[in-house]
This record gives sequence, C-alpha cells and structure tokens, in this order.
Amino acid sequence: MDILNIISLAIVQGLTEFLPVSSSGHLVVFSKFMGFVDQGIGIDIALHIGSLLAVLIYFKNDVAGMVREVFKAKFTVNVKEKNSRLAWMIAAASVPALICGFWLRHYHAAFFRNPNVIGFNILFYGLILYAADVFSKKEKTLETMNFADAVCIGLAQCLALVPGTSRSGITITMARILKLNRVDAAKFSMLLSVPVIAGAGVLEIYRLICSGSSSDIVFALEAVCFSFAASYAVIYFMMAWVKKFSFLVFAAYRVLLGLWLIFGVL
Repeated sequence: MDILNIISLAIVQGLTEFLPVSSSGHLVVFSKFMGFVDQGIGIDIALHIGSLLAVLIYFKNDVAGMVREVFKAKFTVNVKEKNSRLAWMIAAASVPALICGFWLRHYHAAFFRNPNVIGFNILFYGLILYAADVFSKKEKTLETMNFADAVCIGLAQCLALVPGTSRSGITITMARILKLNRVDAAKFSMLLSVPVIAGAGVLEIYRLICSGSSSDIVFALEAVCFSFAASYAVIYFMMAWVKKFSFLVFAAYRVLLGLWLIFGVL
C-alpha cells in the first residue's frame, strides 16, 4: 500500500465517519472499486483514530468538562452535574460495543466485509434512519435524556460492527427514535465514538508494536494524520447541517448506494 492509497482512504474515512452513511462500508467498497488490496482492519482502525482525534479537538470543552467532573467526583456518578452525567451515560452506552467489538475482532470479520452484505445494510438502515427522523416529533436534549436512552443507543451501536450499518447512522437513528433532537443526537453520536475507537485503537497499536513491522506502523501513522484533517472538516459541516436540515439527503444517498451495490456493480 502506498501513500496515495493511504490519502485516498483517509479522505473517504474523513468524509464518511461522522455522516450517517457508513465509513467502514465505504472503505471496503472504495478499496475494491479502485482495485486496492483490502487494507484490512488494522488500517481501518488507524483511520478511525484520526477521526477520534478530530472529535476530541472539536469537542474539547465538552471532553475537558467531563474529565474534570469525573475526577472531581472521584469516579462516582453525579447525576446532578451535567458533564458528569453525560460522561457516565457515554460510558454506559459504550460497554456493549466494546464487548462485541472484541469478539468480532477475532471471529468471522471477513464475512462482514462482503459488498453484498454492505449494500443491504446501507440500504436497509438508510430507510430506518429516514423513518426515525421523520416520525420523531417530541424532542429531548442531552440534559433530559436518561441512562436507559444511553444504553439503548449503545446497544444499537453494536450493529455498526457490521460494515454498511454506519456507527453514526445507527446511533443517530436510535437517538431520534428516542426523541433526541437532531443536534444533540449528532453530538452524542460523535462523543460516543471516543471510547469505542480508543479501545479498538489501543488493541491495534499493541498488535502493530508486537508485529515489529515498521512499514505497518508508518502506514498507520499516515492514515491517522490524513484522516484527522478530513474528519475535522466533516464534523464542522455536520454540526452546522443538523441545525438547519434533516437527515433526508443522507438516507436518500444510502438507498441509491445500497441499490447500486446489491445489483452487482462490484
């Protein structure tokens, strides 16, 4: 894999990670369409780490507030303080995906990278996203959502371990089903990416170090840098978009892309 491949994949990752269209699905499909050797889960995770850094910097005030309050409360749950409450809701929502992700990292991962599986998931969950967004009338905020809502969103996030589902898409969908408003649904989805990507990233960094492959490490670092730049731009766009518009355009894109993949383009 050369630098142009890494840059191309990083741009695809950055453009799709925080849009509800499935970054992992796009990475697999783009690689096959361009004739790249499948970059594998290792590079996928490196690309996601770049996106993780973009979230941490964009939401630095929220992240700093959560960390400060968690330490201030000595790791006890303080539901009366909004930053502490948000931090523990994110923690609760992250547990299911961390468990499922560890299992999937070692079993049957190759099957889920099939373009037909990806195409079906992109199409199906695109329709669900549209329905959830249209029919969600009453709206909650991050301040009024509860731990049960957070756990439901976390359980939904497990579905995103199959490429084509979209981590941001399925978490936003569940948040909208639970009546969370669009802006806070997008924000919670992005913040929820932090523990899952960080957990996967730690495991992958350990694997790379143990492998002793300098080329793999260099490719991973390049992927992180380029993915970060693209991801930050998209976070800025996404947060501005949801303040004014619905998720219809993303759902329509998913339906078209899903049909394209299902009917054997690749």
